Amino acid sequence: MRCIASCAAMKTMTGLLIWPLFLYNQNLLQPCAAKTMNVGKILPGIRASHKEFIDMNGLFLSSYNSNFRFGLSSTRDETSFLLVVVHTSTSRIVWTANIGSPVKDSDEFVFKNNGEVYLEKGGERVWSIVTVGKEVTSMELRDSGNLVLIGKDKKTTIWESFNYPTDTLLSNQSFSKGMRLSSNPRSNKLSYFLEFQSNDLLLYAGSSRAPQSYWSLGRDRRNIINSKGDVYSAILNSNSWKLYDKNHTLILQFIISDYNDQNTIRAATLGNDGFISFYVLDNGGSSSDKIVTIPEGSCSTPGSCDTYFVCYKDRPCTCPLDLSSYPNCKPEILSSCSTSENSMNLVSGNSLDYSALEYVSPLSIADIEGCKEACLRNCSCHVLFHKPASKSCFLFDEIGSLRFLDGNSPTTAVTSLYIKGSSKTSSKGLSETTSSGRKHFMLIAIIIVVAVLAIAGICYLGIYCYQRKKRYSATQQCFSEVQDDVLENLPGMPIRFKYQELEIATNNFSMKLGQGGFGSVYKGILQDGTQVAIKKLESIGQGKKEFQAEVSVLGTICHSHLVQIKGFCLEGDHRLLVYEYMAKGSLDKWIFMKNNEGLLLNWEKRLSIVLGTAKGLAYLHEDCYARIVHCDIKPGNVLLDDNYHAKLSDFGMAKLMTKEQSRVFTTLRGTRGYLAPEWITNQPISEKSDVFSYGILLLEIIGGRKILEPLKDQEKVYLPLYAFQMMKEGKIREVIDPMLDVNAEDETVVNAIKVALWCIQQNMHERPSMSQVVQMLEGVLDVPQLLGSSRGACQFTLATSEQILMTMTPSQKPHQKLRAIHLFQLIGCLVQGNEIYMIYIIGSL
Repeated sequence: MRCIASCAAMKTMTGLLIWPLFLYNQNLLQPCAAKTMNVGKILPGIRASHKEFIDMNGLFLSSYNSNFRFGLSSTRDETSFLLVVVHTSTSRIVWTANIGSPVKDSDEFVFKNNGEVYLEKGGERVWSIVTVGKEVTSMELRDSGNLVLIGKDKKTTIWESFNYPTDTLLSNQSFSKGMRLSSNPRSNKLSYFLEFQSNDLLLYAGSSRAPQSYWSLGRDRRNIINSKGDVYSAILNSNSWKLYDKNHTLILQFIISDYNDQNTIRAATLGNDGFISFYVLDNGGSSSDKIVTIPEGSCSTPGSCDTYFVCYKDRPCTCPLDLSSYPNCKPEILSSCSTSENSMNLVSGNSLDYSALEYVSPLSIADIEGCKEACLRNCSCHVLFHKPASKSCFLFDEIGSLRFLDGNSPTTAVTSLYIKGSSKTSSKGLSETTSSGRKHFMLIAIIIVVAVLAIAGICYLGIYCYQRKKRYSATQQCFSEVQDDVLENLPGMPIRFKYQELEIATNNFSMKLGQGGFGSVYKGILQDGTQVAIKKLESIGQGKKEFQAEVSVLGTICHSHLVQIKGFCLEGDHRLLVYEYMAKGSLDKWIFMKNNEGLLLNWEKRLSIVLGTAKGLAYLHEDCYARIVHCDIKPGNVLLDDNYHAKLSDFGMAKLMTKEQSRVFTTLRGTRGYLAPEWITNQPISEKSDVFSYGILLLEIIGGRKILEPLKDQEKVYLPLYAFQMMKEGKIREVIDPMLDVNAEDETVVNAIKVALWCIQQNMHERPSMSQVVQMLEGVLDVPQLLGSSRGACQFTLATSEQILMTMTPSQKPHQKLRAIHLFQLIGCLVQGNEIYMIYIIGSL
């Protein structure tokens, strides 16, 4: 009994001791409670990192049906993270925000109270969505896998991930013109992308600078044609890929599977091997329709094997015997521009083929020796294919895998493959016997040459001094002529002209069209009757190799809204560029000259011009392998053809940049009035600097006037400020060219003005990209509401008012708004309280 009582007492006492301790620990643990999954949507005011949501693998938002989740998922190395939408049961990533810019586990996704959405990396934004003024109220992850931002009315979709696909398309996701599906980038591998071009759906390999098409839906024998028309969009459904025109009429379809279940979630993914594979996503995992791939056949893409390896239908990939002595099957190239250190080496005779040859056009028609010489002289050329029967010469800067040519191959014509390699290493595969025989032959040859030279030297000595100068000149001329032959026989590349040819074409440069950036422009007529515009460059400070390398890059740039470079001249100190001739001339004479009603452009033509210019600029910024920042966007550099089709010119002398670069220029470039603030504040120059200039151009086209007109009423002097004020007051008609017969409430007009004002924001990060500008002008993307301040429309050139006041004389200090300003050059403006002061420097306008 005593024992039992003692035990009971101990239990009671233990309970009394443990209870307070349990409460204490509970209080300690309360603040550290695990994060919970958000279902359906999240509201502004959230910050999330992988570290915070580590218990849920970094994912913090789930669709209502739990099929998809959104958050920060680890990459293969598990030390960096991507912001993704992932299919829950299969863990397959279907959309990625920050491709190429992975973050750490402590970096945060931010959805601010003002609607801003971005991803930070070390305090800097690596991905963001333009939401300023759009009144975003929530972010939803829908059951379809579409991530969307919702507006104030809880119905309007402000942004959606389906409009910005990465490597995967999902069921009912529309893929239309202007979009691009891209494979995930991998180092030392070709990249692949899918897009609409020339009324067809095409797959490309390589860079945007020199893409290689290797598949076309229109040429795929498996497609089913329903009706005639121009394809505009494609939608993936449960068993087929359907293509529609702009009116959503079915044009053709590509059957994926006989299994048709409308509840099936299907995914189409462009892989790193260049194939599009189709998957069924369900709760039991994912299954692949391995029978159906795009393109058809295991060796049909440049990514079927590693670079230079040969793909066979019935056996593993192998390195060609002629390349097997090189590491990784790749010949060494000491310098891609050196003809003395490189040679063109035949690989496996005529038994190899390349998938892109079915879809690309030859760069020239030449015999094999001419084709080899062209590649040796071209810095960008590493590989050539030659078809002896047609003398077709194909040059490539990079290729993927080869395929074995047999009688059943699509391309049955005999094709020779040559790869550029170092002369010093090209003999590695030779036997010792061959090497010894070569040395013996060379020794005999040297003895003979020395003997001949000794005899000839006696005769030559007497006339050596007399002939020296003449012989040197002739030798140099001969060498120059040989060098000049490099590009002359390549119609697909810029043609190299002799200076005398261009003198004749321009009648000794007597037909001057105007004065452009870096030189004068002349009209010319070539021998075949083709009209061209010839720019005679002055003081560009480029050496011969640099100029030639830049021209070779620019020659590959081809876009319907960029003036095409036809050729060039590089002779002595002469540097000339030959462009296609634009019959209607530059845009400035069409919008600034009011004395000729025949030059008046209606609103439809103006809208077409601004849209075309935006598309051309977006191509330079985003689709070129070497990013091109134009640096001088203005009406004088927008040219019109006979049909008023706009083309951007003068990008030939713009700076070429890699994707990772921004640059600070040591000298001011461009035209005053169109310069972004960062030109003067010494901030990095980027594509956003061009966006600012485009905004000014857009305002001038809408208003039919120049940015600065000092003889107008004071409030109308500086167009951006006047346009902002009129928009704020609802007086849109005041901004529009008075000679235009257009309704001021026309949505395209209002949107164009809003886009222009967004483009000229003082903060470069608030300006849209040019691709977003295109989408807003086309009505695909909503234009954000403008901020309530005119500060964005004011071009700041100095950091503070104190700095401005210190640089002015007492008579120039802005105690009142300047009036007699026709003797000054506008460089910016200053906001002090509710007053806006125009800042000028003395000079002529």
